[in-house]
Amino acid sequence: MRRPDVHVAAFSSACPGRPNEDFAIWNDRVVVLLDGAGMPSELEPPCVHGVAWFARTLGTALCSMARGKASLPDSLAGAIAQTADLHRNTCSVDDPLSPSATLATLHVREESVDWMVLGDCTLILDHEGATEVISDDRLATVARDERAAMKAAPPDSEERCDLHNRLVRAERALRNRPGGYWVAAADPLAAGAALYGTYPRGDVRRAALLTDGAARLVTLFALANWSECLTALSAQGPEALVRRVRGAELSDPGSTRWPRSKTHDDATAVYISL
Repeated sequence: MRRPDVHVAAFSSACPGRPNEDFAIWNDRVVVLLDGAGMPSELEPPCVHGVAWFARTLGTALCSMARGKASLPDSLAGAIAQTADLHRNTCSVDDPLSPSATLATLHVREESVDWMVLGDCTLILDHEGATEVISDDRLATVARDERAAMKAAPPDSEERCDLHNRLVRAERALRNRPGGYWVAAADPLAAGAALYGTYPRGDVRRAALLTDGAARLVTLFALANWSECLTALSAQGPEALVRRVRGAELSDPGSTRWPRSKTHDDATAVYISL
């Protein structure tokens, strides 16, 4: 049986001054990208391991499980359950402030390319010569009042910090609930809410997975469109794309040209050629 010919290039840059809570991993068939949900330092975390550990542990389990015959959502459910069991005895895994992550995954099979997105990671596909973009924006639809209040506060002010904490608590209260939004945390049922699909193997030539920090190039800064983003990844590589994001952030340290909750964010880009 012919093994899928998958070539992967990736680059990840941590938010300056903080540990990197993004995580990417791949093998000859499966590519997994996770964006761990960071939390303001003022809030007391209910997990002794931290978000980076969670993203790394969940991503490693998902990459291994997804390599088999199970669907990507079933593999994710198994990986979530396994990861939760690893720290259930030491941490409050069901607490709304416990670690969670958004993710994007690609599984290249002999005859098909399966994909899955949960949360605001972005998948870009060169599908039959057209650029297709898939992301899950349900988080952006919750806690709108709290988000608007935070954005209106002066950058780097104590008021903005307090409003950011309120926003996080309001968002987390709606995590993995009907009418809220869905991410990978401790409940395997969240896997059933992932966006998922499959295409014939020959219809997909290239793909990219981006955390929301890397997707800022398009979604926030509007310095490229998605097609241009995929072309840049192909021609220049993931590091160059992330450096463009960092350059835009550094050009606007006060978040005045591009209002945003964080001046910088972890940024990871993965490019896949098939």
